[in-house]
Amino acid sequence: MPLFEIKNLTYYYPETARPALQNIHLAIEEGEFVLVVGGSGSGKSSLARALTGLIPDFYGGRIGGQVLLKGQNIQTLDRRQIAGTVGMVFQDPEQQLVMTGVQAEIAFGLENLGLPPAEMFRRVAEVVSFLNLTPIKLSFTAGLSGGQKQKLALASILAMQPGVLILDEPTSQLDPAAAEEFFNLIKRLNEEMNFTIILVEQRLERCFHLADRVLVMENGSIVQDGSPAAAAAWQCARGLPFVPPVAALFARAGSPSVPLTVKEGRLLVKKMFYRSTPAEISLDNAKQERPADRTPVIDVEDLWFSYPNGNEVLHGVDLKVYSGEFVALLGENAAGKTTLLKHLVGLLKPDRGRVRILERDTRRTTPQELAHFVGYLSQNPNDYLFQATVADELRFTLTNLGLAEGDRIDRVLEKLALESFRAANPRDLSSGERQRVALASVMVAKPQLLVLDEPTRGLD
Repeated sequence: MPLFEIKNLTYYYPETARPALQNIHLAIEEGEFVLVVGGSGSGKSSLARALTGLIPDFYGGRIGGQVLLKGQNIQTLDRRQIAGTVGMVFQDPEQQLVMTGVQAEIAFGLENLGLPPAEMFRRVAEVVSFLNLTPIKLSFTAGLSGGQKQKLALASILAMQPGVLILDEPTSQLDPAAAEEFFNLIKRLNEEMNFTIILVEQRLERCFHLADRVLVMENGSIVQDGSPAAAAAWQCARGLPFVPPVAALFARAGSPSVPLTVKEGRLLVKKMFYRSTPAEISLDNAKQERPADRTPVIDVEDLWFSYPNGNEVLHGVDLKVYSGEFVALLGENAAGKTTLLKHLVGLLKPDRGRVRILERDTRRTTPQELAHFVGYLSQNPNDYLFQATVADELRFTLTNLGLAEGDRIDRVLEKLALESFRAANPRDLSSGERQRVALASVMVAKPQLLVLDEPTRGLD
């Protein structure tokens, strides 16, 4: 008997005419590692929710067909029964963090399962050690970085020891090193502890080859179900992008074989194009000089900042950015990236030092004043979505800043491929679609400076 069996599943979210899932037939065996890929709005998150019984129980809407968990209709099981078997980590970790402290958050699910205090203490200690959360175990959840919150959400699920982990883009807020560590961790859980893993992910270069099966989704349906190699070859033959970058590169080069990892690609290159003498490559690293009289649009001098809990995050930061530059801010989780960006839009003020944006000192300029010139997109798109339609979200920005509408809304919706969602409620959209709406609500004001905090989260 399969662990999960889906029979002819079709699902509509409330007040929508387009099915989020249609005619799904799927069986998943215990111990399998299944990767789910596809574009924004293809039904990946909806499938994950169906496997946890959250639709229609939590989200409402209309459903047809069946989802069976160990032979039982998941809609007839109570939440405690499901939670004992299936754990889910959502795209947005803040959706499932309810306690104020890290250890209390991990223990919360165990309390709901009615475990004895001694067993709860043991499990919390185990998962803190397993996920290397010791440095933050006494911290408040509100002060954690996005990546730390994501690891905490996983910890709270692992502590309940479910046999199934459903992970909806769990690395969207992790830095590359932490993401690779995370994927290695879940592979260990799969191989050594026989966890069934169902992973929805966009960072395919680090996880595609780890899966036993890959499901490709499109318009609410599963259009391909096969091994990673078969799924990659099938997609490359059709020009679909949901493959590791190395596979896409070889496909574009006309290679008859499609490698899944850099190691496989290197071996294939050696076999196909081996040269006894490497070609000489010359790189011009000449530094581009800026005119001495240019005024930076961002001018940060000796910036120091600590949060009220005493955690000193920024230490003497100096930064100059000039008009027309495209600057990438890199660093590990909790390195201070988001804190620095909040200083650039006036949401935080320096303890020491100075921040000038377009020649305006942020100490003497309110965030509302800076919003006329600076567009800011935070990590969480839900911070921006509170109107009834997508068009109203953009219109709110223009009204709030006293700007004439003209054709601004039409142009931005077209640029971000959102025309078909003009009258849609933003909260009914997929995570990637909501991210694009949030970006559109910033871009519609045509700011001189765009400050984007992980803007591709949830995007294919």
